[in-house]
Amino acid sequence: MADTQAVDTVEPETGKQSRSTRLVLFALMIAMMLAMLDNVIIGTAMPTIVGELGGLEHLSWVVTAYTLATAASTPLWGKLGDMYGRKGVFLSSIVIFLIGSALSGMAQDMGQLIGFRAVQGLGAGGLMVGVMAIIGDLIPPRERGRYQGMMAGVMALAMIGGPLVGGTITDNWGWRWAFYINLPLGLVALGLISVVLRLPKKRAKAGIDYLGVVLLTVGITAIVLVTTWGGTEYAWTSARIMELIGIGVAALAGFVYWQTKAAEPVVPLHIFRSRNFTLMSVIGFITGFVMFGATLYLPLYQQSVQGASATNSGLLLLPMLGAMLVTSMLAGRVTTNTGRYKVFPVVGSVLMIVGLYLLSTMDTGTSRVTSGVFMAVVGLGMGCLMQVTMLVAQNSVEMKDMGVASSSSTLFRTLGSSFGVAIMGALFNSRVQDVMAERAGALGSKVTEQSAQLDAASLAKLPEAAREAYQYAVSAGTHSAFLLGAVVAAVALVAAVFVKEVTLRGRGPTLRVPLRSRRSSSTSDPDPTLT
Repeated sequence: MADTQAVDTVEPETGKQSRSTRLVLFALMIAMMLAMLDNVIIGTAMPTIVGELGGLEHLSWVVTAYTLATAASTPLWGKLGDMYGRKGVFLSSIVIFLIGSALSGMAQDMGQLIGFRAVQGLGAGGLMVGVMAIIGDLIPPRERGRYQGMMAGVMALAMIGGPLVGGTITDNWGWRWAFYINLPLGLVALGLISVVLRLPKKRAKAGIDYLGVVLLTVGITAIVLVTTWGGTEYAWTSARIMELIGIGVAALAGFVYWQTKAAEPVVPLHIFRSRNFTLMSVIGFITGFVMFGATLYLPLYQQSVQGASATNSGLLLLPMLGAMLVTSMLAGRVTTNTGRYKVFPVVGSVLMIVGLYLLSTMDTGTSRVTSGVFMAVVGLGMGCLMQVTMLVAQNSVEMKDMGVASSSSTLFRTLGSSFGVAIMGALFNSRVQDVMAERAGALGSKVTEQSAQLDAASLAKLPEAAREAYQYAVSAGTHSAFLLGAVVAAVALVAAVFVKEVTLRGRGPTLRVPLRSRRSSSTSDPDPTLT
């Protein structure tokens, strides 16, 4: 097992976190919130943005440009942090994100907005990676478990509050403030981290692996475009999708080969020699696949079939996200107290399979209480998996590879979300259109020929028979999507069974040793972490 001893962050006398550490963690949570909240807020503001800037035909690129830039830059940010020091690289990502936010708020047409969103996504790629890697530097592996609840809470807050915040900002201040709101929050994080955080400075002798960066960027871009365009902009069997698949496969194959030759590879392949790291990458991919697919189609089902308001769509996910938060906090406490963790990916995978299967049984007569219970089961499963995957991945590599381990885990989860939304979406759309054609004939086909997902206004205009047919079709579509999710989640269970449990190093609750006693022989070396 690699040595992942983290720097100390406890006060000499009490063994508790220092005030500086708490300030750093607060700033990191703000940065994490910015990365997760942005797309959720912007989604609510998009109709208003299109109304002012036009360019409806390019609407999807506002999200795609951000997603592409984020995914493509994530591994590079992690490697740069390992090479040149975590603090400076993380601050740079915050600055780029804030510049992109400010420019996006000032955009005068859709082309400018898409370009500035790419800049914003470039910075966002370093936010999540930076947060995870810095926590990996600050907190010993044994202690990191107690921060799982904190990070899960930020995630739940972003998903629940994002649509509400986005709608409120757009209605009262205008859509531009959906971007400007990032500036004060980002400046607070920037100031706190600049002043309080102190990490050892690094300077790599080797240069950046530019060829590796290009190959990986091309490969990831092709994959994301396939999952974004497949079944929507282009048919899955179209020449454009086949070309993108070919480019993606060739680029990634070339990337893997080159990483064995590069002096300072972007993603050192030796980290995948660790069985636990590889298995956690698989579990992270599947967690992203299931989570983002569920958060996309659950509100659609509740709005279309159960008649819930779209305005409060974030609140519809509260049973799932609340259960995820509670379980994540419990898992963190148990991990910290015992140093053991294997039970959580195993139990989490089982709960996720069961919950997704239960969701697949929903029909037009399922009550909100029943669907809420089913969502809670999925949330319990995801709470066991969300942060444990990152914790174990970081504990499986040496400190010098902490950045690439964090970025690789984040990348796998991001790619999983892209595949989940695309594949579950393709299955859902196909099923809805087939059922509409069966139950409503030519009218049903006409209703869904543009999109299988109707908004509330379009749904209200349908004749009663067509509306009932659509509700039945959405139930059938969610059945297929969640059943697929349950099958995919079974792979996570298989991976979890093969995880090798290695007790996490670091302080447990009864193992705290004051810094003074441990450093009595070296008082000239100050704490390299905090001021």
